[in-house]
Amino acid sequence: MISKSERPLIGIMTAKKANGTLAGNGLLFIELQKKLISLNGISFVFTPEDVDEERIIGYSYSLEKKCWRKETFPYPALVYNRIPFRKSEQDVPSQRFFSMLKEKKIPYFNPGFIDKYELYELLKNHDVLHRFLPQTIQVNHRQELAFFLNKHTSIYLKPAQSAKGKGIFRLRRIGPEQLQFDSIQMTENFRSLDDFWEKWSKELLDKNYLAQEEIQSAKYEGARFDFRILAHAEYDTYILTGVGIRQSHKQVITTHIPSGGKLLQYKLLQSEEHDQFFQLIVPYIGNALSTKFGYFGEFSIDACISEDGKYYIFEVNSKPMSFDEPHIEDRKIEQLCRLFLQLIKN
Repeated sequence: MISKSERPLIGIMTAKKANGTLAGNGLLFIELQKKLISLNGISFVFTPEDVDEERIIGYSYSLEKKCWRKETFPYPALVYNRIPFRKSEQDVPSQRFFSMLKEKKIPYFNPGFIDKYELYELLKNHDVLHRFLPQTIQVNHRQELAFFLNKHTSIYLKPAQSAKGKGIFRLRRIGPEQLQFDSIQMTENFRSLDDFWEKWSKELLDKNYLAQEEIQSAKYEGARFDFRILAHAEYDTYILTGVGIRQSHKQVITTHIPSGGKLLQYKLLQSEEHDQFFQLIVPYIGNALSTKFGYFGEFSIDACISEDGKYYIFEVNSKPMSFDEPHIEDRKIEQLCRLFLQLIKN
């Protein structure tokens, strides 16, 4: 058993896949271990099912043997929540473990996935951030959706609890009654909203969909783009870690790379106005999240600038995906390890 007193011990919490193996970003876990060892720390990966009152069974990565080793650990000085599944985060073992951490006064972040409508309500009531939000409603009734679509002509439909662009659709009027429905894979026309509602209402209501006005994003070389902004806590504020550009490529519904989006380097489009926008919103969003939901050590923001030069915030993600830009990933590892040690000292 590794003694907690030997060096700062960081627990990285994940979940198990259906086949019993560990889920999550293994490369991230390895890079954190490398960096922590250079800072005289150490980390291990575990799941809430392998926890008891006094110890945790987990896995530590050996840099010498380049493999994971199963070991028994004391409770860490800090827990980094990287559970990748909403369902796993809400199950009994996870919630019980969060309660145990509070009882033992062990700091942890992040507190959980973010519901898109709860986020919208939070930012809508913020003195500064409210002006950067596209109009958004919950899809509860056909009549509300009809009114919203009549107002905006073209809207996006998004599940309140999803990530990576999954389940996002666009719905727009193409005639007095006719509608065009676009997903990543297909396009379908409907004679009326009643026809659309008959086919899709169960999906929209069961998965708590939101309707959001379509923003005409600015374009680069003929295709729209948006910003992926990565931020981390640092002492009593939040700082910008990196910015990437994602551009629609094979389809127009989303710019997410797994769905066919394209990566552009931020320096291609960097401007003083963009930089000022990022520096403005990052601390406000971080503090708002932590005040409302519990301590956030990191998050990413999906945002854009419209064709008429207005900035918009689309989403905030509590478990940022890996950035394809190596320099942003390197800085993320550095910022996370700094934060681990800051929180332990406090």
